[in-house]
Amino acid sequence: MTATLIWILVALVAIGLYLSWTAGRLDRLHARIDAARAALDAQLLRRASVAQELATSGVLDPAASIVLYEAAHAARQAEEEQREVAESELSQALRAVFAEPQQVEAVREAPGGEEAARELTEAVRRVPMARRFHNDAVRAARALRRHRKVRWFRLAGHAPFPLAFEMDDEAPVALAGRAA
Repeated sequence: MTATLIWILVALVAIGLYLSWTAGRLDRLHARIDAARAALDAQLLRRASVAQELATSGVLDPAASIVLYEAAHAARQAEEEQREVAESELSQALRAVFAEPQQVEAVREAPGGEEAARELTEAVRRVPMARRFHNDAVRAARALRRHRKVRWFRLAGHAPFPLAFEMDDEAPVALAGRAA
């Protein structure tokens, strides 16, 4: 009788430790999502800021400046529900403005244009990487949260179900070719 109780107690402790480890893993994944989202937000803000700065620099023709400025401003001011759409529209505006390598060369030839083009190229290159890191963390957390043990024992607590950030982040061809 005593041996049976000891084995039951050992089994309960083992199950408790396993559930605790799983809850800790899920918590770490949620922290990773938060950190990746902060990095993604920083890269999106940087891209919009560089695009807005370039649009107001007078280097681009007036029509391109207006298109780029309005898209960058909308991306910076977008509410959370509209953020993916606004960022996709900024990507489309960047592709429209920098569709031709001649436009990038015109920017580079202007005073301070070399650094502006380099900053924009880096910002455009970093957004897809930050988005990929974020979405990978979301995918891992979702996979763990789908397990029965996580649902049955409510190991996720009150944390919201993680959502991926889906946007058009394709870089303009003229800038993508210059990524170093």
